[in-house]
Amino acid sequence: MLTKKEQRLRRARQTRIRIAQQGVARLTVNRTNLHIYASVISGDGSKVLASASTAEADVRKSLGGSGKGGNAAAAQIIGKRIAEKAKAAGVEKVAFDRAGFAYHGRVKALADAAREAGLQF
Repeated sequence: MLTKKEQRLRRARQTRIRIAQQGVARLTVNRTNLHIYASVISGDGSKVLASASTAEADVRKSLGGSGKGGNAAAAQIIGKRIAEKAKAAGVEKVAFDRAGFAYHGRVKALADAAREAGLQF
């Protein structure tokens, strides 16, 4: 029997195989209890083009200290931030890689904010 983490990683692996066949940049999301991380990875998977997280000093200040990065409001900030950084790197279209996490809550908030900021997926 697979553990919960192994099940999530299995789902993530299957998604990444499909995204790799498309050959487009991917927006990867990872979440922990305290933080949420997002990065845009090149189509061949060799290079990180942009990244943003609630662990960054600028974001922590705007959230009001430590321990505030694990909510949907923080995920919205990271979604806008990653979209701006991706556009600055010349990436307009990405494939969304939720890393096996369910598409609700913080993951959905990040995706919606990135779409509103102009990233297409």
